Amino acid sequence: MAPIAISSSQQELPEDGGLAVKRDNGPFKIPDELKARTSASTNYGFYMNEIFFAGMTRGIKPIVTTDPTKLEEQAKKALSAKAYNYAAGGAGERATMEANRLAFRTWKIIPRMLVQCSTRDLSTTILGQKYPTPIVISPVGLQKLFHPDGEPGTASIAAELGIPFSLSTAATTSIEDAAKANGNGKRWYQLYWPQDDEVTVSLLSRAKSNGYSTLVITLDTWALAWRPWDLDEGFIPFMKGLGDQIGFTDPVFRRKFEAKHGVKPEDNITMASMEWQKDTASGKAHSWEELAFIRKHWEGPIVLKGIQHPDDARRAVEYGMDGIVVSNHGGRQMDGAVGSLEMLPECVAAVGDKIDVLFDSGVRTGMDILKALCLGAKGVLVARPFLYGLAVGGKLGAKQVLQGLLADLDQSMGLAGVSKIDELKPELLRRTFYPGDAYSSL
Repeated sequence: MAPIAISSSQQELPEDGGLAVKRDNGPFKIPDELKARTSASTNYGFYMNEIFFAGMTRGIKPIVTTDPTKLEEQAKKALSAKAYNYAAGGAGERATMEANRLAFRTWKIIPRMLVQCSTRDLSTTILGQKYPTPIVISPVGLQKLFHPDGEPGTASIAAELGIPFSLSTAATTSIEDAAKANGNGKRWYQLYWPQDDEVTVSLLSRAKSNGYSTLVITLDTWALAWRPWDLDEGFIPFMKGLGDQIGFTDPVFRRKFEAKHGVKPEDNITMASMEWQKDTASGKAHSWEELAFIRKHWEGPIVLKGIQHPDDARRAVEYGMDGIVVSNHGGRQMDGAVGSLEMLPECVAAVGDKIDVLFDSGVRTGMDILKALCLGAKGVLVARPFLYGLAVGGKLGAKQVLQGLLADLDQSMGLAGVSKIDELKPELLRRTFYPGDAYSSL
């Protein structure tokens, strides 16, 4: 069923949903010279030279810090308390977030010397598609809460860098507008799976007709976790209509809502928001058997995000999925859960070469990406780092963070004695544990 075009003007929603966000751009003003110099380059490590050259010849510094231990704090200064807490908070005492970082810290690289790797090739194949790098922009919702550039800005810089852009069902822009901003880029659609089958089919139809090639079904968010940082503020942005734009622009949802309530979603945003969230975060999980319904209505690759247990990885193969994302939602859903990287090798071993395994949760550096690839991931999803960059400097800030991650990965591969992605193997790592590993500002 072809989607009905609904212009953004019909929604009549403020870009930040009426939620105040601090916009002190004083120290983060984007110099024109810096805009001109941040063009994409296939020599990703050269970005480091560009930074030094701009600093030494023009006195220009990056908008966004290159230090991963300072990035979150820089974003905090650019955001309102509510927006920052939503981005940086996690479930419970954030123990799972700490577990994600600790899991990375317990793997150490064993570099090789006198290897001819002065030129690196970061290209790889994910789900049968060749990509210039193994990085995927993770589906992160509510991006206009953090900067007006929002998802269209992120989608545009993803296309510039050749990185797949994933659109969240909780986006602050429509499926159609995000696709337009992404242009000729590669894009994936992430589904918060509604209980209403007709709405589900409508979302899939809109994504297919707008060039989204891969479907990512998030399994671990059928209900929101206990998140103290948001609870203490009494803050849930969806009730202001922010993050509901994909629902509010969906022809099936609009038709059903108007028939039930006698008004359009934009005429009663709070009621429409509650109705949409009741469908997409219903408190009721779907079943493995229901995946057949999704397969019937989606022709491209289907990836299940939120897999941690190797038995679930095997079931993904059994039920005909094309890939999984080993993920704990960045520690936002289950407090006290195992770190994602901890389970990556077991999930890779469970599926063998039958489906692709991707990785998500806790990634902060290029070295983190390298470690996940060594442990068997075909691609690595990046979330909070680019989001913090977006908060600090809009789409250019997000772009600089991604360029930094690519440069770090590129340089780290060379220093490890690796020239190609397929040379990243478990043998390059050693599992260790030092007392200091338990403490990290990341």
